[in-house]
Amino acid sequence: MNYENLVDARKVQEYVANMRPNFNKRAVFSDETENYRTPVEPQPGEAVNIRIRTKKNNVDFVYLICGEEKKQMNLVESKDGFDYYGITLQVETETIHYYFEIISGKIHCFYNKSGVTREVDEHYSFGIVPGFQTPDWAKGAVMYQIFVDRFCNGDASNDVVTGEYCYIDEKVKKVEDWNRPPQAMDVRDFYGGDLQGVWDKLDYLQDLGVEVIYFNPVFVSPSNHKYDCQDYDYIDPHYGKIVADGGEPLQDWDKENAHASKYIQRVTRRENLEASNDFFARLVEEIHRRGMKVILDGVFNHCGSFNKWLDKERIYENQEGYEKGAYISADSPYRSFFRFHNDRDWPYNPYYDGWWGHDTLPKLNYEDSPRLYEYIMHIARKWVSPPYNVDGWRLDVAADLGHSNEYNHQFWRDFRRNVKEANPNAVILAEHYGVAKSWLEGDQWETVMNYDAFMEPVTWFLTGMEKHSDEYSEAMYGNSDCFIGAMNYHMANFYAPSLMCAMNELSNHDHSRFLTRTNHKVGRVGNLGSQAAEEGINKAVFREAVMIQMTWPGAPTIYYGDEAGMCGFTDPDNRRTFPCGREDQELITYHKEMIQIHKENRELVTGSLKFLSNDYQLLCYGRFTDREKTVVTLNNSNATKMVELSVWELGIPRNKTVRFRQLMVTGDFGFSMVRKIHECKAGVLQLEVPSHGGILVRCVLE
Repeated sequence: MNYENLVDARKVQEYVANMRPNFNKRAVFSDETENYRTPVEPQPGEAVNIRIRTKKNNVDFVYLICGEEKKQMNLVESKDGFDYYGITLQVETETIHYYFEIISGKIHCFYNKSGVTREVDEHYSFGIVPGFQTPDWAKGAVMYQIFVDRFCNGDASNDVVTGEYCYIDEKVKKVEDWNRPPQAMDVRDFYGGDLQGVWDKLDYLQDLGVEVIYFNPVFVSPSNHKYDCQDYDYIDPHYGKIVADGGEPLQDWDKENAHASKYIQRVTRRENLEASNDFFARLVEEIHRRGMKVILDGVFNHCGSFNKWLDKERIYENQEGYEKGAYISADSPYRSFFRFHNDRDWPYNPYYDGWWGHDTLPKLNYEDSPRLYEYIMHIARKWVSPPYNVDGWRLDVAADLGHSNEYNHQFWRDFRRNVKEANPNAVILAEHYGVAKSWLEGDQWETVMNYDAFMEPVTWFLTGMEKHSDEYSEAMYGNSDCFIGAMNYHMANFYAPSLMCAMNELSNHDHSRFLTRTNHKVGRVGNLGSQAAEEGINKAVFREAVMIQMTWPGAPTIYYGDEAGMCGFTDPDNRRTFPCGREDQELITYHKEMIQIHKENRELVTGSLKFLSNDYQLLCYGRFTDREKTVVTLNNSNATKMVELSVWELGIPRNKTVRFRQLMVTGDFGFSMVRKIHECKAGVLQLEVPSHGGILVRCVLE
């Protein structure tokens, strides 16, 4: 064609007809939220509508790739500068994995959970597990973890008495000074916190905005952490009620727990056990009345050497109403509950399997004991049923339960079935390190404590520290590329129902307090001392972390006292007492406001997530639905930054001015909730972000 001979109008026509806009990969978006998949949690036999977004008039074809099938998608809607392609799938009972293929001129690419890509990686495929639903109340729920002994002493009459019994070769001790930091071998030191103390602080928790209370173990156990259960049927009277007291502590010279008459009376008398269970039932009822839920910690991998089924400490040996323990007698009805290696050493046979070799933590032998198996299933049902009506289980070291992976999977399938039959709306979440995908297929656990896709990446990015404070990495500190890569990779291991209720913690009973990590000190209390955990901390960085926590997909979970400014290296220093009368009120107020923001804006609970911009010490992302858009911008550097964000990627039209309302700004100066308005023109938003700070802005489209 000879353009020189064409009249001007024809030249323009030919130019437009032959012009091809560049493929805009930043405009492409889909995920597993209700804007791009309905229903999000389909039942077998349901029709599922799947959508993907592209820039308007920017692509030629879009296909859905599902297994061996390739289906062309139809243009179903155009608005605000975007095209939306859709397709309907009929799901049956099998898990479905899918991704998208996009053709734009000579561009041929794919789209999955990692974004636009030229390579197909099944790890990042979207997924549907027909019939897999997690409780709506757990999605985005604000949880609060309580280590009972260290939270609040509401009833001094049930306090452990110094010398009451012997634990790991030394006598237990009642700590008289509530403010004394934990010391070495802290497991036998008791501060007196109890369930009455939790009841006394329900007003505080409710005012804070807590929706779920997660208790560390509360069943009868000799340690302060209670991960060595003595009796799964009863709440520990030291946490509950002691109505029949008596007996004496051990004599100064005596370490035989068979002589610990005070302890024996307290934890074996039915009056105390039943009174404690009754009190717990009333506590749960009161928590429910206030609109909150309760999750219990279940330790079913192992029990403790004090356990009535083993009775290595001879607590139950001569007590009326109790069968002989397996340590005591070869004829014990509980012998099969444990794996013994010497059949000739009864009575008092010490040759049994211990978890990680610890004889204080006997491993439970499910494979050889149908009776044990059924008993734990009974326990699973009991506590989520009337009169206790607990709302779920957190499962300790859940993947390490049996002697084979195959058995573990079957056990948790049965556990889930039993729990759901008793309480269909209960949640089952597990402690797990590493990839948990095989456990999250809808028939076992529902979600996990989210170390990989929350705690660790947030900690590395904001502090450069490992979650135990055992390592500092300059290369990870402020590295937003690593943060985004880690989040994308680990979040891809979750199906939508699990991700929405994953327990997003900054701290817990196993790791250092996040506020301590902000001081970049590598070490533990044994070599640095407890005071060092409070030196050089940066509350502004902690507020950044809380802003991420309250705006990230999942259930933001506060470890008791974090909101009050508690510090501490890893176990035992992370288990300090709640600082009654010494709380950081500014941090409490900040948590309260951020929790309110989280609860009031539905896009922060079930909305989509999209990264907008990143740089060294800079991270920006959006949470959004079709109409509601929240932008989170974090500047972890030492200087104020002016940031320009292409928020049109969240579905904001570029042909009009959109007003964003500022919800929160935090930084080295503190924090502010001044309702400032930021104008977004042509889909671009400019924000001035303080040093070690963040800005939270929101708009709602008409």
